[in-house]
Amino acid sequence: MAAHETINPNEPLEYQSAEGRNNILGFWIFLGAEFALFATLFASYFVLVDRNAGAVPSAELFDLNLVLIMTFLLLTSSFTCGIAIHEMRAGRMNQTLVWIGLTLLLGLGFVGFEIYEFIHYVHEGATLSASAHWSTFFVLLGTHGLHVSIGIGWIVLLAIQMLKRGFTPRTTSKFFIASLYWHFLDVVWIMIFTGVYLLGMEWV
Repeated sequence: MAAHETINPNEPLEYQSAEGRNNILGFWIFLGAEFALFATLFASYFVLVDRNAGAVPSAELFDLNLVLIMTFLLLTSSFTCGIAIHEMRAGRMNQTLVWIGLTLLLGLGFVGFEIYEFIHYVHEGATLSASAHWSTFFVLLGTHGLHVSIGIGWIVLLAIQMLKRGFTPRTTSKFFIASLYWHFLDVVWIMIFTGVYLLGMEWV
């Protein structure tokens, strides 16, 4: 923080420096690019959703119970991440780390179930090369799962940094940015849950 900048107790610490504010703004712009990426993947999926080439139909493989578990884990992790931000702004390090830990565990659970789901589909003959439909399915969900995995690693590193350096405008702005990323992935998952799974089950 520059020497002329002072702490404002009425403003979140992550916004206390020009660097933090600029980084947060820049990340919102980055999320716009991420939105364009996933919009392209969704468009590809919906264009090719009926191109099954005789492969096993998704309606026969999609397991609503499994998908609901994955949805619960990821959406709950968004809630715990929000509580971690609240505790961070309150200056409570131990509580912040506890909620970060819960967020990471929920995220790992989500990734684990997604890997299990992919392995099950492959065993049933629904592979990346089985059809255009399954190719776009695996690319879309695999890209999302990769982003979640990256987010887990990123948050782990930021938690270690906060533990070592404490709450500063720089460390708090970094974690706030990571939380924006995490919430964005939850929004993408809601779109996947609705557009891929529910439509794939022919519920709507």
